[in-house]
Amino acid sequence: MVARAETLPQQIARMDLDRLRAYRENLDFYSGVQWEGATRRQRRLTFNYAKAIVDKTAAYVMQGLQVHLLPPPSYPQGEELAKEAIRTLREVHEANRLELLDLDNEIDCSVLGDACYKVTWDPVEKTIRVTAPDVQGLYVWWVGDDVSRIWRVALRYTLTADELEEAYPYLVPQVGGRPKARLSALRGPSHTLVEVWTPRSFQLWVDNDVVEERSNPYGFIPFVIYPNLREPKQFWGTSDIVAIKEVAQELNRAMSQLSTILELSGNPIAVLENVTEAQDIVVQPGAVWELPERARAYLLDLLQGGGVSLHVDYVNLLFRILHDLSETPRTAFGDNARALSGVALQMELDPLIKKVQRKRLIRAVAIKERTRLILRLLEKFHHRPYSQLHPEVTWDPVLPPDRSRLVEDEVRMVAAGIHSRRTAAMTLGSADPTGEFQRWLEEERAARRETQIAPSLSS
Repeated sequence: MVARAETLPQQIARMDLDRLRAYRENLDFYSGVQWEGATRRQRRLTFNYAKAIVDKTAAYVMQGLQVHLLPPPSYPQGEELAKEAIRTLREVHEANRLELLDLDNEIDCSVLGDACYKVTWDPVEKTIRVTAPDVQGLYVWWVGDDVSRIWRVALRYTLTADELEEAYPYLVPQVGGRPKARLSALRGPSHTLVEVWTPRSFQLWVDNDVVEERSNPYGFIPFVIYPNLREPKQFWGTSDIVAIKEVAQELNRAMSQLSTILELSGNPIAVLENVTEAQDIVVQPGAVWELPERARAYLLDLLQGGGVSLHVDYVNLLFRILHDLSETPRTAFGDNARALSGVALQMELDPLIKKVQRKRLIRAVAIKERTRLILRLLEKFHHRPYSQLHPEVTWDPVLPPDRSRLVEDEVRMVAAGIHSRRTAAMTLGSADPTGEFQRWLEEERAARRETQIAPSLSS
């Protein structure tokens, strides 16, 4: 008897188990589940510095993100095409609330270690949909040892019966409609869906049945998958939680111990020596104890000998290790006791700046690729050659810049022919450098016309 081959949903259910387990553990740690083992009666305090560091770093990374479209040098009417595409791209950003989506995805990427965007066309609304699927349901196949060449992507998620009918109404049998005997099981309470994408084909599995199979309508895999921080020769990334997990747990333990000691010192323990029985022993002002001969009573002082200072020194050492491993100096939390500014502040925050630069390098590549997919879809459905445009990504500086000094530098660069006006506008944070350049040209033309008209009027 020939064994039945496993379906694709059954195969991916056994794939990447270590990666998925790490996702769950990191997500739990970020959510505050930071004590291991069963709960005991002892005090367990949780200071969720992991969440604070991840959220703060994400805000630094995504600060001032802007996407620009540059026309190809040899393309006619390139400036007009770029202006048109920028307006359309801005509409896509607003319709999908990409500012909020990017920040949420950055936090998710820092916690789990990976993130992705999905860019598709909505045939009902006639618009582009940009979403951020959960990477816990994402599976990727690449060619040999080249992790940059992806040939298949599968996305698994769960929908209720109502959600399935809303998303795929043509799959659910309707009353009075054409009978679909093999899909009668879709009336169940919930279902597991698997989308399988290759550059040429698309499959949709519901539970263990293929309910849709056709050619890829886009001609490309509509996913942009990127890591938080890349490991050499690895496809999947590393979470920020990994570096600080152990020291954060030790900090919780040390603070819990110190809290217990301080509580007991405020409610001292009565110690009786050479006493076999004790009744009505109360520690309170004015209390009188009757003790037998040769017995002794005293209160246990847990603070004597400077024991608490050792705990405090240890906690401060843990804080230093935490800031070092997370590359987030204490100054990033607003603790600038030395009132540093300028170059001194930049040197103080240099670890954070380097961390943000590494992350922005990876995010810029992902956002450029997302923009290229959007432009390809716009070209396909709007019939405009938007794929000829070149996307660029700019960010605000990590530290507050000296605006006047930056403007002076760009003026000199433009005057020396090193930077174009468009590049200078991008560097200074202009949201529409192409439009600014066109408006400058119009003003220059108007000024020349007025200069030419003025002498003729005076004569």
